[in-house]
Amino acid sequence: MKKLLSKIIAGIVLSGSLWSCGVEDAKLPYMGPLSTGENGEELYHTIPDFAFVNQYGDTTTQDDFENSIYVADFFFTSCPTICPVMKSQMIRVYEHFQDQSEVKILSHSIDTYHDSVSVLYDYAAGLGVEGTKWQFVTGDQDKIYEIGEGSYMVTAAEDTVAAEETGGFIHSGAFILVDKDRHIRGLYDGTVEDEVSQLIRDMELLLKEDQDE
Repeated sequence: MKKLLSKIIAGIVLSGSLWSCGVEDAKLPYMGPLSTGENGEELYHTIPDFAFVNQYGDTTTQDDFENSIYVADFFFTSCPTICPVMKSQMIRVYEHFQDQSEVKILSHSIDTYHDSVSVLYDYAAGLGVEGTKWQFVTGDQDKIYEIGEGSYMVTAAEDTVAAEETGGFIHSGAFILVDKDRHIRGLYDGTVEDEVSQLIRDMELLLKEDQDE
């Protein structure tokens, strides 16, 4: 775990340094553990197939994000702590890339008992979100926790110890940047304005990287 954490931290540092050093043609790092292919080649960590239900009651899978980069996060609508800040920052991302169809956002609810389709719909509408560019999803709670902690490498769990303070759940405030091949290319603190500004710059860099290939 310590070795993985050090790789993630190193990736975040590199991600932030690409622009400050003026290396505009540099590529964002790949984050997460490497695996070995059948021929001994190193394979980048990849977000697995998934199936959840969005705010319109439609099933959302990895196919809906094909040929798109996206930002993922984890939240719940009744969150009394960091979620309101995270969503105010994610709105910046949403509005900045409003007219770019190859950019999407995927917000996973970790309170699937309360956050029904209708609750998510009202929540999205309250943020001024329309269409499927930014999807708020619910589904099997264990599967959401599993993909959060096992694939996106963030915290997503129930909290029975400090439920009064946390709303009954704990989760990371991270925004996770995923490329068109489902590789993680950046982790950012979604509660910090400067880090979200860096995310936006890195998304522009990733889009340019895709265009150059």
